[in-house]
Amino acid sequence: MGVSGCGKSEVGKRLAAALGVRFLEGDAYHSASNVAKMAAGIPLDDSDRADWLRTLQGEIADAAARGEGLVLACSALKRRYRDLLRAADPGLRFAHLTGPRELIAERMGARTAHYMPASLLDSQLRDLEPLQADEDGVLLDLRKPLADLTEDILHPQGR
Repeated sequence: MGVSGCGKSEVGKRLAAALGVRFLEGDAYHSASNVAKMAAGIPLDDSDRADWLRTLQGEIADAAARGEGLVLACSALKRRYRDLLRAADPGLRFAHLTGPRELIAERMGARTAHYMPASLLDSQLRDLEPLQADEDGVLLDLRKPLADLTEDILHPQGR
């Protein structure tokens, strides 16, 4: 979880490979209207995200019902979004990638094939509610190498 440009997809792919489970890119589940809105530089609001989050919740629930592992890259910016996702599988854990705004903006600016403009970063940072003490998960510094981030998720106490 985390704002756009923090590395969720890259870390998620590596984590899924390490665990031998399916990886889902949450951005791929946005409606065409949500994508168009973001591409136009208009931040999404809670009502825009509602159907998207319910769809992701369904993917998590389906994987849990089949007894399959799953790694999902999803912003999950607010606690209530994470609570909705967690309702699909109470064992759901979050890895929150965080770091300096300037570095995230630089990464967003360097992307060539993504609809999310760097101009929306501040709205995402404003909406972001970091993991709380009672949420199962780990806070990660996105400045670390991808391999280290993956290890920190796999072995949070061992590092």
